[in-house]
Order: sequence, then structure tokens, then C-alpha cells
Amino acid sequence: MNGVAHLTSSTLDNVVCEVVSGAEMATEQRPNWADILKRRLANSKGDEKSEEEKKSEETELFSKYYTEWKGGSDSGNSYKTIPRFYYRLPAEDEVLLQKLREESRAVFLQRKSRELLDNEELQNLWFLLDKHQVPPLTGEEAMINYEAYLQVGEKAGSKCKKFFTARVYAKLLHSDPYGRISIMQFFNYVMRKVWLHQTRIGLSLYDVAGQGYLRESDLENYILELIPTLPQLDGLEKSFYSFYVCTAVRKFFFFLDPLRTGKIKIQDILACSFLDDLLELRDEELSKESQESNWFSAPSALRVYGQYLNLDKDHNGMLSKEELSRYGTATLTSVFLDRVFQECLTYEGEMDYKTYLDFVLALENRKEPAALQYIFKLLDMENQGHLNVFSLNYFFRAIQEQIKLHGQEPVSFQDVKDEIFDMVKPKDPYKITLQDLVNSCQGDTVVSILIDLNGFWTYENREVLVANDSDSGSSGVGGSSMADFDDT
Repeated sequence: MNGVAHLTSSTLDNVVCEVVSGAEMATEQRPNWADILKRRLANSKGDEKSEEEKKSEETELFSKYYTEWKGGSDSGNSYKTIPRFYYRLPAEDEVLLQKLREESRAVFLQRKSRELLDNEELQNLWFLLDKHQVPPLTGEEAMINYEAYLQVGEKAGSKCKKFFTARVYAKLLHSDPYGRISIMQFFNYVMRKVWLHQTRIGLSLYDVAGQGYLRESDLENYILELIPTLPQLDGLEKSFYSFYVCTAVRKFFFFLDPLRTGKIKIQDILACSFLDDLLELRDEELSKESQESNWFSAPSALRVYGQYLNLDKDHNGMLSKEELSRYGTATLTSVFLDRVFQECLTYEGEMDYKTYLDFVLALENRKEPAALQYIFKLLDMENQGHLNVFSLNYFFRAIQEQIKLHGQEPVSFQDVKDEIFDMVKPKDPYKITLQDLVNSCQGDTVVSILIDLNGFWTYENREVLVANDSDSGSSGVGGSSMADFDDT
């Protein structure tokens, strides 16, 4: 039977034919069935295919049928099976398409806005959470377990469904012995999410291109229309609005557009803290200290603009190198200021307010990567992407000259160079890159040593200053300043 099982269909057909012909000859002779089957079995063994041949045939058939199912074997038409992923923006002269696109975006944003929780729905959510709190209290904080959390999610409505997931619960679960989460923390999480979506929709309304980013003019319009909603800016005169908007917008672009493309992603605006600082001005009871430390506050904007006006001695609305040299403690080296006017945008050799704002933001935030990038570009005279010993020596010579003017003994460059390389610990022992400065967390100290006599003096006398600060903390006496340089 095993031999018969291996008979192919063609073999059986031949057997049947022989049986029929044998029946016709039955009158002449009786057929020998055993001989016929043995002969056909021997022939079928010769027709068997190897495993490799069977696999090859199977693969060929699969490829054939799969290609037919996908739309034919013509490789030139394969693009028909790729989904469309690029949609051309309407040209300037395609007015109808532009209007259609604008209306479509407006409808989309309105729909997204309706999906957000309003004040009444947020209040209802708070009542439900409070009603389902699970004892005992943790201090004075109400808690809720996962079972009650799901119950609130079912009662809160479809808009809240996305907040009541296991993932959100796990994010807010900390060290409660009963496996509960804080009701207040969860509610703040929901509030934050709603605020982010509201703000994103609000910013998207100013996205003229509809590509998810804001140009400088778009952000200026957004902040200009935001001013009346910020009580802390009520005292600003309308004539100062344009300068305030410029001051506020420059911070966004200085830190969020390091490549100077002229546009910022809305996602980046939402991810940074600048918008929080700006909207903090809605608080009518904001402390004086908070206002002074907030770049977007009225006192801060007036301070920066006032400094600019004080430096502008000839009152032409621009700053020359000589005028800028009096910035801050007037201890920036002339070599560094030369590089500022070589690299930065100027008008007939003078700096406007917008360029001045970049300069101020860089020097007031020397620890930030964007500020270090600004200063590093000025220090990298040959645009090599790194600072070598020659670069360090070139800038430090100006510091040494200023030290001589104060009647002090110049500090050895070799000592300073060794200290800089020890602080930065660059990958290449002969070169310092921007990334090396950022990674070292000492970039602000290094650049201060090279461009600012006051910065060098602070570093050189750091131990004395620490001791003085400790003494002043106990005796109430003030610390040292650059004015003491001549006495050191």
C-alpha cells in the first residue's frame, strides 16, 4: 500500500487505460495486475520532485498570486499601490484653493476646540473625583484607587475618556501603600492637558502657512493680541507695545530657533517654559521678585529698553561699538566687541534693538546652550568648529591688557589655558568644540574668562568671594565686586 500511495495521477490514468484495454482482450488473455502496478510504480519514482524543487515551485506560485493580488506584475505601476503622503500647498495665485484650505483649517480647529473640557465640565469632574475619594487621607490630600478611578471615568462623559486610562493612572502612582493616586494631582494633570490643547489651538490660529510653525510676524501678532489679557501689562503705554513685542519675541527665537530659520515649531513653544512665564502675567498678585526675574514682565522689558536708550549717547536709535562697550560693568574686551560687530547684523556699522536683544540674552544666560552657541561663534574666528590654543590666547591677551591698565601683574596664559582644558575635558586634548563646552557644564565660566575682565576676576578670586559671602552672611556685610580689583 505504501507503494500505491506514491502513485501520481498520471500513473493511475495509465493504469486505468491498461485495465480497459486489458478488459477488451479478456477473451484473449487475463491481465497480470501485479506486473502493471510494479511497472507504473517504478516509472512514478523517476517522476518524483526533490524537496528543494517543491519549495522553489511553491515560492514561485506564491510570488505569482501575490503580485496579481497587489495589482499586476508591472513594476512600473508600483506607485499606484503607495498611499499619497504629499499634498502641494496652493500657489499665491490659486486664491480659491487658499480660501478652501483656510476654511478647512478653521473648521478643524473649531472641532478640536469643542472636544476640550469647558469650565462646567471640569467642575463636574472635580465633584465626581471628590465624591469617589477612598480613605484614609494622606496628610490632607484626598486619594482615589483604580476601581473608583474607572467608575468616575464612566460617569464623567466621553470627553474625559482619554484621561481615564491605565497608563495615566500608572504615571501618577507613586508610593501610596494602598495603590492609590492623589485626586489633586490627577485633576492638575487634566487641567494641564486641557490648557496645552487650548494653547496649541490658539497658536495654530496664527499659523498662516498651516505647517505647524510660527514665523516671527505670526508670533508678534499673537503676543500683541495677548497683551490686553495680561493684567500685569496694564501699565504699558501703547507707544511701547511694539518694543515690548519685539523684546518678548526675541527670547522665543533666540532659544528656539538656533539655526536662524525664521520660524519656530508650535510644539517647541509648548514644550518650553517661556509661554508659562508669559501667561504668568495674568496673575494680578504676582510678586515684585517674580516680575523682576521674568523676562516678559513690564519691569524687565522697560529695564532692557532703558539700558539700550542709556547706551545710545548720540540718540540715533542705534549702538556703535564704543557705545556698546559701556554695557553692564563696561569690562567686555575690545577684541570680543570687534567680533560682535563682525558677525552680527549691523546697519552701517551700528547695532539695532533686535540685534542688541540677542546680545543681551546671550550674556545674561551664559549657561544655556543657545547662549554658548552665540558666543562660541564669535570666539571661533576661523569658523573651524573648534577653539584651539591660538584662539584662546588671542582673546585672553585682551584680558591681560586690561589687567595691566589696572596696575596688576598679568596672569600667565599657560596657567589659564591649562585650567580651561582641565575644566572642559574635551574629547580632543588640543581642541574645544561647542559640544565640549556644553557637556562640561563649565561653558559659562570659560567664555567669561575669555571675554569679560569682571568674569575673569570673579573666577580668579572665587575662593576669596566664597569666604566673603560666608562672612557677609553672618555679619551682614556685602560681598566683593569688580571695584575691588585694584586692591587685590
